[in-house]
Amino acid sequence: MADFSPQGIYTGVLQYCVLLFSLVFHEFGHAWTALRCGDPTAKQMGRVTLNPAAHVDPVGTVLFPLIQIFSGVPLIGWAKPVPFDRRQLRNPKRDDVLVALAGPGFNLILAFGSALLWRFNEAYLGGFGGGFGLTVHTFLRTVLPLLVQINVLLALFNLIPMPPLDGSYVVEHLLPGPMAYRYRLFGMRWGFMVVLLLVFTGVARQFINVGFSVVQPVLRVLAGP
Repeated sequence: MADFSPQGIYTGVLQYCVLLFSLVFHEFGHAWTALRCGDPTAKQMGRVTLNPAAHVDPVGTVLFPLIQIFSGVPLIGWAKPVPFDRRQLRNPKRDDVLVALAGPGFNLILAFGSALLWRFNEAYLGGFGGGFGLTVHTFLRTVLPLLVQINVLLALFNLIPMPPLDGSYVVEHLLPGPMAYRYRLFGMRWGFMVVLLLVFTGVARQFINVGFSVVQPVLRVLAGP
């Protein structure tokens, strides 16, 4: 149920800002890794940047996330895909997978970094009884769990092996040539619909839950007791 109280609006806007930054960081990871692997396509198009304007998709980055946050409808958020040219990669087969995994990888880096900051916040800022220190501590207590949760969710969701998600690139390189071609062709035609079906049937959530059970022990170590 939508919550349009001042607190509900504040929480929704904060969630959206964290999601926006996380989506931008995801696409920046793809673009930066492609450049490091020899392909300047993303750089030439201004995508090796953390400027949200370079990555925003009006529907996937603005409309769908805001509807999801303020209505609870399980919609999918995304940013503009980063273009890259496989022919310019130094090792096309290996680097294609590296570029694909960089997006989820950068999300996990952000989640792990936020978990460490969570520990720092509790250990060094938790003792403030008032003033600026308490304000920062309270704000971080709200933002850091969101950064951890949203980035783990984005990383695991994008590892689902169905085009156009990043996990599909790994599967494609594991399949024999003709099967890989048919798999990619199927994904281009029906992949988005299949992903929506996985979301609305709860299959995607089960996949994420399995991945979270693997990541959770690391997060607990980093965040501390």
